Amino acid sequence: MRVTSKGQVTIPRDLRELVGITPNSEVVFTIEDGRLIVSPKKEVRESVERERLQAFLHSLDALEDTGDQAIDADALMAMTRDR
Repeated sequence: MRVTSKGQVTIPRDLRELVGITPNSEVVFTIEDGRLIVSPKKEVRESVERERLQAFLHSLDALEDTGDQAIDADALMAMTRDR
């Protein structure tokens, strides 16, 4: 496959269909390990959301067993209101 003088390439139909790139769809370019990756925009958004969710779950795991079990809900509310 050749790149034109304008930097354009044609993505073969079979590959477009395989990853869900349709006419007029938006794509995102990323670089990973020195490789240029073309992805449908929707897939990239889902990947970013998945990474954010994993980071959130990791934060929750880090907080596990760090609270003071002796404090009841009313005492906790009083501490947070009186700041």
